[in-house]
Amino acid sequence: MSWFDGITEAPSPNFDTRALPVSMIVLHYTGMVSGALERLRDPDARVSSHYLVEEDGRVFRLVNEADRAWHAGKSRWHDITDINSASVGIEIANPGHEHGYRPFPRVQMARVVRLVQAISARHRIDRAMVVGHSDIAPTRKDDPGELFDWPLLARHRLALARPDRLLVDPLWPDAAFYLSLERFGYDVTDPVAATRAFQRRFRPAFFDGAVDGETRAILFTLLAEEASRLNANS
Repeated sequence: MSWFDGITEAPSPNFDTRALPVSMIVLHYTGMVSGALERLRDPDARVSSHYLVEEDGRVFRLVNEADRAWHAGKSRWHDITDINSASVGIEIANPGHEHGYRPFPRVQMARVVRLVQAISARHRIDRAMVVGHSDIAPTRKDDPGELFDWPLLARHRLALARPDRLLVDPLWPDAAFYLSLERFGYDVTDPVAATRAFQRRFRPAFFDGAVDGETRAILFTLLAEEASRLNANS
């Protein structure tokens, strides 16, 4: 019934063949009060993910990582538009914004951390490529949302940390900010939605989609830190 570290097999028929190597992890919330496991395994629903993490910490594997699960929908990150082919998708049980959004329990987050650690190690995924559904589909999605514990993943070096010291506003005009946001990875076809998604991820206390000094400073610092890290590793 299980394959590793208490993860239970619950195969879904909703998958097909990858066209790209795995280079990303996409985190979602289920947005359902109950029944997520059944829906992700329902052939008529035509949705799935590789894993589901329940609130009590149980983890189910629905689709083999070698296969392409159907979790991202129409989405983009950098120049990748077939996100399903390039990613491992993790659904995290939470009612979501429409059904009583709430914090993610500690036991659930601990299992998410361990799962992301294992997947990242297997596929050598850079922490900058561990993203939320709202990051890759800012006009359609809000998950995993502002209550998700991104700082916990960042402390384990599994996701980018929000910079909070020595922030300097680069005073970009809005057009330059949007170009920089696109360079960071976001689809800026709808610039306000992209800005709101960025803020929801890196400034979750306030995400109105307006370009302000703090938002510019956070993005500027993230880009500078990423450039420095890549140079150090080259």
